[in-house]
Amino acid sequence: MTSSIFLTMAGWTSDKFRLNCLDNQGLKRTLLKMLILDNGSKSENIDGADRAAAEYLSVDQKVANSNSKSLLSFFAINALELSAPASPVLLQQNAPAIPSGWLQLSGHPKSIASMANGIVRKRVSGADDAEVLAYRYLSADSYGAKVAPKFLGVRHLQGEHFIELQDLLHGFQDPNVMDIKMGFRTFSENEVSNTKLREDLYKKMIAVDPNAPTAEEHQRKAITKLRYMLFRENMSSSQEKGFRIEALKMRGCSPITDLKTVKSSHAIKDTITHFIDGRKVVLKDLLKRLKQMRTLIEKSEFFRQHQVVGSSIFIVYDNHKVGAWLIDFAKALPLPEGVRVDHRSRWGLGNCEEGLLYGFDELIQTLEEIYKACPPAVSESRRFYRR
Repeated sequence: MTSSIFLTMAGWTSDKFRLNCLDNQGLKRTLLKMLILDNGSKSENIDGADRAAAEYLSVDQKVANSNSKSLLSFFAINALELSAPASPVLLQQNAPAIPSGWLQLSGHPKSIASMANGIVRKRVSGADDAEVLAYRYLSADSYGAKVAPKFLGVRHLQGEHFIELQDLLHGFQDPNVMDIKMGFRTFSENEVSNTKLREDLYKKMIAVDPNAPTAEEHQRKAITKLRYMLFRENMSSSQEKGFRIEALKMRGCSPITDLKTVKSSHAIKDTITHFIDGRKVVLKDLLKRLKQMRTLIEKSEFFRQHQVVGSSIFIVYDNHKVGAWLIDFAKALPLPEGVRVDHRSRWGLGNCEEGLLYGFDELIQTLEEIYKACPPAVSESRRFYRR
């Protein structure tokens, strides 16, 4: 779902988090329905459980008073599919055949399975899969290997191939988890090389925003795949910040996977502030780790020779430690001969830039601003980062 596009006004996040922790599923559905209905909807037209929801919302009118789009637009934006097409990260708690409490991380449900001794297996297309090749290269890179999960090899089981990786949740106790998609773009250049005009993509665009197409695009009623992908990315903070909050899970609450359209600086800070939950020492340790990761990437031969599209920073913390890794390398492709990238320059078709390090810079700056605004920790035990 992408309902958060209507909730990026100041104050939405507290309601979103409070809503997500409700046990009453019927009330939760009603609240979600109310949050996306037109601003003109009146409480007198609501009865039963919906009236109870209205009374609940009256505790805090910030969301109720914010401007929102129509229900039709809500469904249109759902159809837009803002997630990166190759490997969006889904947080799926207590999925079938997965040990209780384990979070599945994959764009395709059940493509990852937790094994014993802190290992996960992820289904890949074969031994020469792009992600397999990326992890092989990373594991041999003394700098890059310290940024990503440990690569433990490839297995061929019952006709399918699996990559074995470090389980990043192993050793954490009921942690808080956040996934942040990095870069200006989450699509590869070969996805948008076709310049054919497509009516279906034009229809998707105007279903979300009738004013988005140019006069020329309105006249021909068609747009290119590149135009559509850039429009889609612009719904999030990716193009401006070089990162977007993809999903998160707080201890004791259901996962929130519809955060891709949290776009403004205020909404981003508000979301991260809720995630940190006032734990200033977690912010300090996280900043230390992200700065370390940035330095390692700048020194890494792997990152010097690859464009890294659609990867995410995976953040985990509990009452004792903090962890952060770069994950998802399905679109980490070798650079063409003679092409060099700095991972900070703006992308243009053919230059292979993706903005990975620009996103690190912006994310670190955002966390530093949150840290400065965070009140001093009171009676909080010292934590430390440990891989």
